[in-house]
Amino acid sequence: MQTILELHRRSLAAIRPIVAGIRPADLDRPTPCAGWDLKALLAHMIGQDHGFAAAASADVGEDAFRPRAPSTRAHEAGLAAVTAAFAAADPDRPVPLAEFEGRRFPLRAVVGFHLIDTLVHGWDVAVALGDRTDYDDELVTAALQQAELVPDGPLRTVPGAAFAPVLPVAADSTGWNRVLALLGRDPDQAA
Repeated sequence: MQTILELHRRSLAAIRPIVAGIRPADLDRPTPCAGWDLKALLAHMIGQDHGFAAAASADVGEDAFRPRAPSTRAHEAGLAAVTAAFAAADPDRPVPLAEFEGRRFPLRAVVGFHLIDTLVHGWDVAVALGDRTDYDDELVTAALQQAELVPDGPLRTVPGAAFAPVLPVAADSTGWNRVLALLGRDPDQAA
């Protein structure tokens, strides 16, 4: 459990400087998330942080994950909330996630879900800003392990799907580009 929590903390640290670079004038920029500008993406990210934080200790509904008013300060508060919640969570309590029809998951898995969401959305923000991500090898490996667990299929084509369908990727492809392709992101969108 300590390993995934440490990797999770590092994922948050990795995206902090990326998100901190957002200026009010940037909020209308398009992102790799179809139909979302940077304002909508940041609001979603903050909502996810607070939703995961709430779910780590209590049964909560989808409203806990609702998008929040976007700002870099609100994002930082969300990161602090989810870090504290995961650290204090009972590792033996299955965590219900409303976004998965209330299915319960081991805390370790939930931390992994948030880790991949964090890193991919960090990349989305970087692309929107014309910047780059430089995640270390351990974070990329952790992200790849999570991305390989995300089911592909028709659920990825419904409106509001968390990820787009898997994009073609070379069988021997590794690293961050493989993570992106597995989650329906085009690695060539990177700056």
